[in-house]
Amino acid sequence: MKGFKGGITMRDQVTEIGKGSIIQHGKHNDRIYLIRLCEDDLGIILQSISNLAKENDYSKIFCKVPKYIAPLFFADGYILEAYIPAFFNNKEDVFFLSKFLNSDRLRNIEHSQLKKLHNLLTENMNGTPKVNSAYKVRILSGSDVPQMTEIYSEVFKSYPFPIHNPEYILKTMQEDVVYFGAEKNGKLAALASSEIDREAGNAEMTDFATHPAYLGNRLSGILLRSMEEEMKEQGVHTLYTIARLNSLPMNKTFLRNKYRYSGTLIKNTNISGRIESMNVYYKHL
Repeated sequence: MKGFKGGITMRDQVTEIGKGSIIQHGKHNDRIYLIRLCEDDLGIILQSISNLAKENDYSKIFCKVPKYIAPLFFADGYILEAYIPAFFNNKEDVFFLSKFLNSDRLRNIEHSQLKKLHNLLTENMNGTPKVNSAYKVRILSGSDVPQMTEIYSEVFKSYPFPIHNPEYILKTMQEDVVYFGAEKNGKLAALASSEIDREAGNAEMTDFATHPAYLGNRLSGILLRSMEEEMKEQGVHTLYTIARLNSLPMNKTFLRNKYRYSGTLIKNTNISGRIESMNVYYKHL
């Protein structure tokens, strides 16, 4: 997920705590998300985020930490929701750990969608769709931002980060976020981004959106393959995504492209107007 500082109002705040740990927190997602843990903060991080959660009455704490640190979180009542092997520099695994602070957060879990996911995971996903030659995929730049924010505003009623904001998009373009677009006759039809962590050698494949007028052309799959090629050229070892449970077509896109499912983050993210569960997938290049 993107960290952003620079004067633009966000529904949820991204900030540093301790000696270098990064969190996102706020009522929009009604949670704390520990994006990056600085090992120098091991002695204070659990108490710090617990105090912050109590002060703001958040209903969930969600943490992304190296596997060897996970036992400290388990001892504090956290549970494992997902993992990715060889996440850090193609060596150390990452665990996605959560603590639910309010039973209301666990109400109305998407039982029918979880059953559909189970069925989807048993399907044979061999073969990928052919590339539609009518669409061209390219890396996007600042001149594309008006079209980009138009598509994001059309597709998402809400999002965990302010992708509807042109200044935000421009800022992230300068921070190792590479945006890709599929266009037809010079007009953007779909887009997505690769958020690169160069220090750890991984990238999140995220922000997929297709304009409603172009649905049904499997443009997410076309984008994903171009994104993978670019990430391989840039020396990235591990690709991953956090995909909406309620968007089974998006889940199919990653499964068709040989990504592995590794867990579900229950009631984790405010997207398209409500807090939804999210599925974690990964792929090693």
